[in-house]
Amino acid sequence: MALEVFHNDKSTCSQKVRLCLAELGLEWIDRHIDLGAEENLKPDFLAINPNGVVPAIRHDGDVVIESTVICEYLCEAFPDPKHLLPETPLGRAQVRAWLRYIDEVPSMAVRVPTFELIREARFGKMTDEEFADFTRRNPLRRDFFERLSKQGFSERDKASADKQLKQTVERMEKALTMGDWLCGDFSIADICVVPVFQRLEDIGQARYWSEVPLVTRWFDRLRERPSWKGAFYPGALMMDEPRKVAKAF
Repeated sequence: MALEVFHNDKSTCSQKVRLCLAELGLEWIDRHIDLGAEENLKPDFLAINPNGVVPAIRHDGDVVIESTVICEYLCEAFPDPKHLLPETPLGRAQVRAWLRYIDEVPSMAVRVPTFELIREARFGKMTDEEFADFTRRNPLRRDFFERLSKQGFSERDKASADKQLKQTVERMEKALTMGDWLCGDFSIADICVVPVFQRLEDIGQARYWSEVPLVTRWFDRLRERPSWKGAFYPGALMMDEPRKVAKAF
């Protein structure tokens, strides 16, 4: 069965799908989307995902979008001996509650420090008109880029993101008192949040969990899994030099 994955190396949402693919041992056709070249906003890709964001998959001709939905789909469409999505209704509900929180809180919040880092290199040479046009052409992220602006996020936006990331770590630390993983057994809840932590580490923000031992050990366990290199291969991490990073976004 043909499985095409439209993704970007450094996209956190793409990383969680690649991690899920690796955990399931699935082979896939690489359809890399260059965000810096705005391939995600071109008609060919918008025909696949009208939201203009990565990732998306095409499985035997049928398209599935939204990274968390993709992870759930993969667990249901292919043999899942590890039960990344639990078998019981209660287990699935517990995992899905985490997934909704992850999408709503840390996945949104981490974009603020990410784009503050690359803002000048990525958008600094644009005129105001060019930036406005870029913003207008983003179907799903228009409001995000309007809040970013060429001048950067407001102090209110930065404080809100900081609060959300701290809350995430606190909730995870509490959940991990019950076991090694967020929902008892390893699941797509762990998969879907860990790219946020890798991104924060990449941009020098590991302070969020430096004093919470259970989250620290959870992160270490994930990076020791054989699947890790399937998502975080060379070139998939944020680089230290912002101008190089900006080319990827």
